[in-house]
Amino acid sequence: MSGGDNKDVLQPANFAFTPENRAEADRIIAKYPTDRQASAVLPLLYLAQRQVGWVPRAAMDHVAEILDMAPIRVYEVATFYTMFHLEPVGKYHLQVCRTTPCWLRGADQMTETCKKKLGIGLKEVTKDGLFSLIEVECLGACANAPVVQINDDFYEDLDPKRLEWILDELAAGRVPPFGSQSGRKGAEPAGGPTTLKEIARPTGAPAE
Repeated sequence: MSGGDNKDVLQPANFAFTPENRAEADRIIAKYPTDRQASAVLPLLYLAQRQVGWVPRAAMDHVAEILDMAPIRVYEVATFYTMFHLEPVGKYHLQVCRTTPCWLRGADQMTETCKKKLGIGLKEVTKDGLFSLIEVECLGACANAPVVQINDDFYEDLDPKRLEWILDELAAGRVPPFGSQSGRKGAEPAGGPTTLKEIARPTGAPAE
């Protein structure tokens, strides 16, 4: 799964972008100068992942060929970032942030809730293929800790009960609203604003 190449994973013999994704790859590559097109490696790897759900080695080799890069350079990128899945993941891929702010706010509880609810450990997939679970470093939503990223969406201000509800909703085929689960807007203070409650308006300005 994310973070390393598992030798036990059955690797497909080949990979090629669909015509639609190849057109998108060409559009991305065109953004870069001719001698800097290797800079497109990240979005092309992500495009490959969106196509098959993970990044097999054949996809890395295909990206390397398109960008005229040594395959090892693409492997280095793909194995560095946890955003790239190096083996198949579940339909709903759970990434529990474990960095300090989330850890202080209950990240360990989030991981244990997922393990208990789904019956899997870290870097495992449920038998029905619906869920997979890993821990990751900072997701960048520290003010709304603890945070779990599910596919491309952030679920913030979590507690075990709310996380269990989210997993139940996903298992039932419904997508629960992402973002803060406590009802606050963005990253505003949990107890509401404490400063700038009244904004002075120029004389004669209409009230909102």
